[in-house]
Amino acid sequence: MTKLYVGNLSYSVNDATLAEFFTEYGPVTSAIVIMDKMSGRSKGFGFVELEDDAKAADAIKNLDGTDFDGRNIKIAEARPMEPRH
Repeated sequence: MTKLYVGNLSYSVNDATLAEFFTEYGPVTSAIVIMDKMSGRSKGFGFVELEDDAKAADAIKNLDGTDFDGRNIKIAEARPMEPRH
């Protein structure tokens, strides 16, 4: 299973539309748009988990820089979360 970072998302994208965008690359385990706690508005990025590692690599190769809802999105393999001090 591979977790992908998806950046430069339109503020109108939600979890469901993000998941749907990646379905051609196999089963989506989870899709989450990160929301600002104070305003409740999207922070413009999210994470998608795909079951198949090879298809996740294809998604990065084929979708990075493409248009999604009027914005050129950035896709990369997600890095582990840094511990907060």
